[in-house]
Amino acid sequence: MKVLVTGGGGFVGGALCRRLRDLGHDVTGLGRRANSGLTALESEGIRTVIHDLSLLEGVSDLARLFVEVDCVFHAAAHVKMWGPREAFVRGNIQATNNVITACRAAGVSKLVFTSSPSVIASDHDLRGVDESVPYPKQYRAYYPETKAVAERAVLSAHSATLRTIALRPHLIFGSGDTNLVPTILNRARAGRLVQVGHGKNLVDLTHIDDCVSAHVLAAAALDRRPTAGGRAFFISQGTPVPLWEWIGRILTLHDVPSVQRQLSASSAQFLATIAETIWKTIRLSSDPPLTRFLVKEMSTDHYFDISAARRELGYIPTCTVWEATEKSDN
Repeated sequence: MKVLVTGGGGFVGGALCRRLRDLGHDVTGLGRRANSGLTALESEGIRTVIHDLSLLEGVSDLARLFVEVDCVFHAAAHVKMWGPREAFVRGNIQATNNVITACRAAGVSKLVFTSSPSVIASDHDLRGVDESVPYPKQYRAYYPETKAVAERAVLSAHSATLRTIALRPHLIFGSGDTNLVPTILNRARAGRLVQVGHGKNLVDLTHIDDCVSAHVLAAAALDRRPTAGGRAFFISQGTPVPLWEWIGRILTLHDVPSVQRQLSASSAQFLATIAETIWKTIRLSSDPPLTRFLVKEMSTDHYFDISAARRELGYIPTCTVWEATEKSDN
């Protein structure tokens, strides 16, 4: 099978390129700009291309890249805690719309989209919920808002000629992680990691190996199970863990001192609101120390029912969060 992976220079995209190559597929990794991730793929014999998915005038060029491709894995995204809304719209909504348009123009038959559970994020705990939970009316951050728009576009595009599916892996970590664990460690080492809330909130996590397996299974399901198409699926290790206990274990494994400071969720929300107001008012380019969305992520329960992925995709986690944490080199 000939496949193309957007975001090939990133954490998920790079791991997916390697797995697909190992499975014998003809793989191309696409990135917006040259980076170490794409260079690593090239050194391993995986074809790479550079293209900005968000450019309206670049759709015809993108379609040419998609010619004879059987499946596009759209793993590219603008993932940040903070920043101008236009950047999220370009990187998540416009880029995804362009991918859909190019798939149709080139006759691509399958599109697997890497979404996020944050598309249903709200001010409330999410305890074992399934995919029937609706999108909220309002979002606290541009990332979940724009990812939700992109996900809906992908699912709406599902048809007899372009079969689509969306995966919602939660808090991905493991070998090659450039976001979750490195951010925790960097903040802790700088003395800027503060426990928010009581510390017992339960969350799902997803190891990169199982995340990649879910993508491969999703592509196969679009061929074998018509009922899987046009749907979103939660992906995780299947059993939630206390977030701050997991963070504590990460710090211990990396010989970083444990978190010593704590803020109540209400105090953190108050400070985050002030920080966001200041950053917006004087247009600071850096990330604020806290945002309202981040506070909710750090202090509430958010874990999900993966029964649909088990049933429709054949997805089975290979290890627990704790086992994955011990074997991870991040």
